[in-house]
Amino acid sequence: MRKNIKITAGVAATAALALGLTACGTASDPSSKDGAASADKPLVIGATPTPQADILNFVKDNLAEKAGLKLEVKEFTDYVLPNTATDAGQIDANYFQHQPYLDDFNKKKGTDLTSVATVHLEPLGIYSKKVHALKDIKAGQTVAVPNDTTNEGRALHLLADNGLITLKKGVGTDASLADITDKKGLEFKELDAATVPRALNDVDAAVINGNFAIGAKLQPAKDALVLEKAEGNPYANIVVVKKGNEKDARVTKLVELLHSPEVKKFIEDHYDGAVVPAFGTTAK
Repeated sequence: MRKNIKITAGVAATAALALGLTACGTASDPSSKDGAASADKPLVIGATPTPQADILNFVKDNLAEKAGLKLEVKEFTDYVLPNTATDAGQIDANYFQHQPYLDDFNKKKGTDLTSVATVHLEPLGIYSKKVHALKDIKAGQTVAVPNDTTNEGRALHLLADNGLITLKKGVGTDASLADITDKKGLEFKELDAATVPRALNDVDAAVINGNFAIGAKLQPAKDALVLEKAEGNPYANIVVVKKGNEKDARVTKLVELLHSPEVKKFIEDHYDGAVVPAFGTTAK
């Protein structure tokens, strides 16, 4: 039977303690001989539910045993706990974020995390239950955007690329509302990325991350007014470990399985363009 464990912010402290007390065999587990993770211990990886945990559970149920990998998937419903748990050694790895978010997180939180591989891209989209086309978004209306630095910047670039706002020339991925030179009469509501889909009934439009759109039963390829372009997109989702654990044999094996033809087919068959394969290696 597949074992999924959902961890929410409300039980974070309890979960963290429980994880800290279990002998996960992580590289940072002091009970591991010489600080090295044992290859026969389960690889414990944290992920947001959809599509990351779905993809990992496909690997667990269909590929891992034959490859000699014991895999345990723990689900998180926010963008902070998977990183803090990985940095603390409570889990071995995580899979939920893109590189700009990780870079910003390390800088702000003082964590020492690094990516080892890219797996997929979830195109960010603009959604609405009140208008049917981008041209119908007018002055005086309200747009919800994610409030974390990199996803807000990403959202603002998507709005600017589609003519809904104007940004300062040369502003990067960390664009904020202060970098808008012309709001074109729009008002903005900054929300935690996970809660943006729930605000759709209360705003005129919202910029929603692909995984949260899917989790809210939206079909990005069908329901979005516009989606990000995949070509040249820096926001592919990555597998992340604490620095120093990049060569953990279990992590290497997992990346091989995530980059397999079977996973590519699973992604293409299950997400109808809302999630696209983006296989690559990032560890130096």
